Amino acid sequence: MLRKVLVVLAIGGMAIASTACNTVRGVGQDLESAANSVDRAT
Repeated sequence: MLRKVLVVLAIGGMAIASTACNTVRGVGQDLESAANSVDRAT
C-alpha cells in the first residue's frame, strides 16, 4: 500500500515538473538557476 502511494506521488511530481518547463530551453534555464543558487549559497 505504501509503495503504491509513493509511486503515485512520484508520478504526480514528475507530471507537475514537466509542465513547469515545457521546453528543453526551459529545463536548461531551470538547471542554470538552481546551479546559480547553490553557488550563491556557498
